[in-house]
Amino acid sequence: MGDYDTPSEMVSDLYNKAAALVSQRRPFALATVVHVIGSASARRGSKAIIDAHGRLLAGWVGGGCAESAVKSEALAVLESGRPCTITIDMSDEMLGVGMPCGGKMDVFIEPVLPAPELLVVGHGRIAETLTTLGHMMGFYVTVNDPAADRESFPLADRLVTEDFDLTETAIGPKSYVVIATQHKRDHLWLKKALEGSATYVALIASSYRAKLVLEFLRAGGVPPEKIATVWAPAGLDLGAATPEEIALSVIGQMVVLRRGGAGGALDQGESPHQQQNAETDRVLRQCEAETAH
Repeated sequence: MGDYDTPSEMVSDLYNKAAALVSQRRPFALATVVHVIGSASARRGSKAIIDAHGRLLAGWVGGGCAESAVKSEALAVLESGRPCTITIDMSDEMLGVGMPCGGKMDVFIEPVLPAPELLVVGHGRIAETLTTLGHMMGFYVTVNDPAADRESFPLADRLVTEDFDLTETAIGPKSYVVIATQHKRDHLWLKKALEGSATYVALIASSYRAKLVLEFLRAGGVPPEKIATVWAPAGLDLGAATPEEIALSVIGQMVVLRRGGAGGALDQGESPHQQQNAETDRVLRQCEAETAH
C-alpha cells in the first residue's frame, strides 16, 4: 500500500484526485478490480486512476505487469470513449502477464472524459436558449460576446466578453461552435472557428446572409473542403418559427452528430444544407435586422 497507513486513506486520495481532474477538465480512466480468482496482489474493489499519458496517478490494482496491462488498456479506453473489462491471468508467465501468482482478476476500466464544449458566439434570445439547452444536454458552455452578462446567461459555465479574435477561447477537435452573432462580424468569427478543426461549426443566419458569409470565406481563400463542413444555415428542419425553436433545431443537430443518430438535416449543396423553411428564414432575417441596429 506504499505510504498509506490504511486503505481508507488511499480511497480518499483517489477520490480527491478524481475530483481535481474533473474540475481541471482533464480526461482519465478509472480502473476497478471486480473479480478475483486465486492469489492476486489486489483485492476486489481496488481502484486506480490512469491519466491520458498512461500514468497511474492514484490507487492500486496490482503491481508489475498487471499494472502495465491496465495502463495499456486504459489508453485504449480513453481513445474509444467506451468502457471495457479485461481479464488478467497471473498464473502463467508465458501466456499471462508474467506474474506467476496463481490467480486471475477481472478489471473494469471506464473513461472519465470532460464534457464536450459548446462555444456560443453572440447574444440575444437564440444564443440564450442555446446556452440553456446546451447545459441541459451536458455540454460545457462558453459564451463569447461583448454584450454577454450573467443575468442573460445564468447557466453558462464561462463568459468571455473581450476576446475579439478567439485567443481566449481555444477551439479543438472536440469543440462545438455556433456563431449566433446575427450579422455582426459573423464572417470573421466563422473564419476563425474553421481554423480550429472543431467537430461542429454552425452559422445561425438567414439563407441570404449565410450565402454572403460563405462567399466571403471562399473569396478569402478558405479551402472548399473546410467550407463544406459548415452548417449554414444551421439546424434540423423542424419548421422552427421562434428563436427558441431555432435554438432547439441546432441543439438537436448537435446531439444527432454527437450520438450518431440519423436526424433529417437542412439540405445544402457545397456546405451541407441550403434550403431553409420559409418561416424559419423570416424569423432569422428579423433577428438580423434587429441586431444590426
